[in-house]
Amino acid sequence: MLSRTADHLFWMSRYTERAENSARMLDVTFQTALLPQSKESAAQSWHAMLGISELQEAFDAKYDRLSTKNVIEFLVQDRGNPSSIASCLASARENARAVRGSLTTEVWETLNTTYLDFNSQIKDGLLQKDPGNFFEWVKYRSHLFRGVAIGTMLKDEAFYFTRLGTFLERADNTARILDVKFHGQPQSQGQPDQRDFYYWAAILRSVSAFEIYRRVYRDVITPEKVAELMILRDDMPRSLLASLEEVIKNLAQVANNASKDTERFAGKLYSDLKFARIDEILAEGLHQYLTRFFDRIFELGNRISRDFLVPAHH
Repeated sequence: MLSRTADHLFWMSRYTERAENSARMLDVTFQTALLPQSKESAAQSWHAMLGISELQEAFDAKYDRLSTKNVIEFLVQDRGNPSSIASCLASARENARAVRGSLTTEVWETLNTTYLDFNSQIKDGLLQKDPGNFFEWVKYRSHLFRGVAIGTMLKDEAFYFTRLGTFLERADNTARILDVKFHGQPQSQGQPDQRDFYYWAAILRSVSAFEIYRRVYRDVITPEKVAELMILRDDMPRSLLASLEEVIKNLAQVANNASKDTERFAGKLYSDLKFARIDEILAEGLHQYLTRFFDRIFELGNRISRDFLVPAHH
């Protein structure tokens, strides 16, 4: 496959997944900001989210004060912010349009309609009226894109590059969602209080894992078990381990003579997750562990670009 085509397919799915994950992070931060807490704590959550997304500087350059309204506007509809949901959906559509011939009509129409409907939703003020419902809509459109791709695309290189982009992006974003909580909220000392329960429940809901947690652990929500579920459970669809497993599988399908080192690098990252234990991760410090994970997933993305894709800045 032409590297330019592979590049467009890879980024089409990354941007779609990124829009969904931004909606997930915004939803959890918005929900937890509604809990009874000091103004400082609420502000700290938004600071943490901007920090984890590496957007604090860009936000500060544009807004003179931090408020829920400003952060949501910046992260959802600001076209000047390349990581906003508006920018991600526009980029996903542009990449799809460039490889229209490699996509089924259904995949193209799903992405195109998402982009057009997003603009009408913003115009109709749904974001202001009901942010939670708007974030659900973004998530739903991303689910639809993945389902349509699986249901209609030939299982060839185009399909594998699309899937590779999805799961590489998901691994990065699940780690960020988890890090927002650990990085942004002081842990309560001693007995967990009621508010802690709501924070962790919101985190689980943000990765569609609240019911999964209940089924797997059947007991009170604890930070350790949430971290274990989101990092190490291969049966949890959005966990780091499950995402890396998909990256490995799809990488093997497109492997070429130049990609041996990249496959080895991905395999090592996967086996480190597969054989890790949550007590060891927490002993190291979860934030430190996740920061190291971000670095390695970023490096893996660079290696995939170097081996298969057009060298370009996204």
